Amino acid sequence: MPFARISLLKGKSPDYLSALSNGIHQAMVETFNVPPADRFQIIHQHEPGELIFDRNYLAGPRSDDFVLIAITAGKPRTTETRKAFFRRAVELLRQSPGLRPEDVMIVISTSEPDEWSFGDGLAQMAEPGWEARARSHQA
Repeated sequence: MPFARISLLKGKSPDYLSALSNGIHQAMVETFNVPPADRFQIIHQHEPGELIFDRNYLAGPRSDDFVLIAITAGKPRTTETRKAFFRRAVELLRQSPGLRPEDVMIVISTSEPDEWSFGDGLAQMAEPGWEARARSHQA
């Protein structure tokens, strides 16, 4: 059930954006216990001056290829799981679309299950058995 907001500067090709989306999702599936069909992302491309970031704070140096990935997850993960996700995401994004690890920032926030509605005006994750139903819809 994670929801990812991906922010970067404008100018990347559709193939680049697809590789970015695919790499983040694959890392979540492999390390974050996310079903393959559970994919909700928004990619925001910003004009220069609309994506403000320090080039060196706690990592870097960052380039204009900097990507900020903000993930809202429906349940907390352990520190070990989050670290594994960070490592795998950077590995996959280095392979394709060719992002440098210094240019990938990831922030994870958690929420309560009843704070999500996937449609129909329902809080699906507040209902008993929702996890089994979600897994039955895997792609």
